[in-house]
Amino acid sequence: MKRLLWFVLALLLMLAGCTDLEETNTPAVSGKEMAVHFIDVGQGDSIFIESPNGKTMLIDGGVKGAGKTVVDYLHAQGVTKLDYVVATHPDADHIGGLIAVLNSISVKEFIDSGKVHTSQTYEEMLTLIHNKNIHYTVPTTGDTIALDSVVNVDVLASDDNAVDNNDASIVLRVAYQQISFLLMGDADHGIEQQLLNSGVDVEATILKAGHHGSNTSSSGQFIKEVNPLATILSYGQDNKYGHPHAEVVDTLKQAGSDLYGTAESGTIVVATDGVTYDVNAKQWTGIGATSSITLSKSDKVELISKDLQTEIVAIQNNSNETVNLQGWKLISVEGNQEFNFPNINLVPGKKIYVTSGTDAKASGNALEWTKKQIWLNSGDAAKLKNAKGEIVSELP
Repeated sequence: MKRLLWFVLALLLMLAGCTDLEETNTPAVSGKEMAVHFIDVGQGDSIFIESPNGKTMLIDGGVKGAGKTVVDYLHAQGVTKLDYVVATHPDADHIGGLIAVLNSISVKEFIDSGKVHTSQTYEEMLTLIHNKNIHYTVPTTGDTIALDSVVNVDVLASDDNAVDNNDASIVLRVAYQQISFLLMGDADHGIEQQLLNSGVDVEATILKAGHHGSNTSSSGQFIKEVNPLATILSYGQDNKYGHPHAEVVDTLKQAGSDLYGTAESGTIVVATDGVTYDVNAKQWTGIGATSSITLSKSDKVELISKDLQTEIVAIQNNSNETVNLQGWKLISVEGNQEFNFPNINLVPGKKIYVTSGTDAKASGNALEWTKKQIWLNSGDAAKLKNAKGEIVSELP
């Protein structure tokens, strides 16, 4: 039922405005630069485009906790309004930070993958778009977005009926004269093969590697066709996934692509006059590409199971003493959402369950977080922090 409700809301948003993505642009101004900013949001994506004629587009916003970072960065660039905001797909590490953007900056047009998700973050995003009367569009493959009269923005892939969130990723090719950018979202090998089979032009000067450099993306055949001179790896330092994966790095290097990473360089800006380009960062060396999480050993209360479908997380006290959980936090990493434990004692050897979603309940040794969906079914790590803010347990 909840999924149906958010589908209806998304449909109403789309019907409220024209589905044509084109608009009247200012006259072309020659000799100006376009800048593409790959904002450092940790383990996530956020890309800001400034066109030669001053048009603006934000693609994704990282996790919810990165929202302030994105807003502060945009304000530092003098941005007071955005012509377009694009949510490539509903994963929390792409749309979470857009909540702060929608609350802080005027948005003219919101382009969404249309992939319905029942997460609290996705619900909040759609509600804000509706309440602020922002023009809402779900694109289809082959559409163009008229960001600027001298810039081509082509939708190479978009599938609101995809079963997997990553397969719903909006893939964009942005071209300014002779310089082009291929922005892959989290599109995987399957989408890459579809693009190759379709015969669409995927060649690009700059590639934003799919899925943060995961080996689920950037196949050798695809990279050969893209033939990027430079590749941007957007990932978080010491991330638990091991991004970017070694085989992807090797594939890109063999293709002769220069590599740049946000974990090493912070925000990376590529400026181009349409003929040449400049990257304001040093090339990638591999720092921050492996996971290294240190857990506190001061407590022996541990996460022992996590069911993303039923939204039940089990916690057990494996110490010899009763532990008071007041001030402790259970964290959904992808959504950057926290459950604050009440004043409750967990005796040695006993378990407690934190429940969420439509079947959440508070009874016996079960605690209710919320009736809304918290955990991302395609993968969502859990962290447990004690009252000191120390990570005492983690489940990938």
